[in-house]
Amino acid sequence: MLGRRNDDARDPDEPDSTDAGTEIAAPVERTATAPKGKPTPKRSEAARRRGPVAPAPMTSAEARKRRKELRGPKLSREERKAERAERRAEMGERRERMMAGEDAYLLPRDRGPVRRYVRDIVDARRNLLGLFMPAALGMIFIMLAVPSVEVQALISPAMLVLVLIMVVDGFFLGRKVNRMADAKFPDNTETGWKLGFYAASRASQLRRMRAPRPQVERGTPVA
Repeated sequence: MLGRRNDDARDPDEPDSTDAGTEIAAPVERTATAPKGKPTPKRSEAARRRGPVAPAPMTSAEARKRRKELRGPKLSREERKAERAERRAEMGERRERMMAGEDAYLLPRDRGPVRRYVRDIVDARRNLLGLFMPAALGMIFIMLAVPSVEVQALISPAMLVLVLIMVVDGFFLGRKVNRMADAKFPDNTETGWKLGFYAASRASQLRRMRAPRPQVERGTPVA
């Protein structure tokens, strides 16, 4: 056609535009080097170090059989019962030691002499925070038992006042705990916020539900 040049009729002396601006980089061969001072182990040597590898099971029955072999000999009913009893006894002993306050069996949040001292301070005083849960449950029960608008109108502000009292009591308890802990342990690195929150959370629990078990009686002076 007019105005077009056939690509097949290109001048053989004309350089190819695609080859002119493109350079083909020669592939760089990388030689794998062994670690310093150690020769590269052969595949047969590595397999010999690993030992024989069992082939994959072909059927589900073979897989179950292999799991039973790995599990060990089957225990009788009496042996399983004795094993469960031993496990329960061990767990009971660990829990009893944890409740007794032994540091090795406590949770990480309860470990250390500073945390023990804070628990003694909280357990030795009467805390308003411990009345929050019973009072809140009592108010909720009254609201459900007496579906009256007047009663609900009285309980709602009473709940707000109760929450405010708990916050104030927790604030003063945290200040007291931090002041006494800093005086007894000058090298204490725990922040006041952590100790205050720990003391308030323990004080908000009923005394019989606290873990570890209280080690001091109410009214006992803690120095």
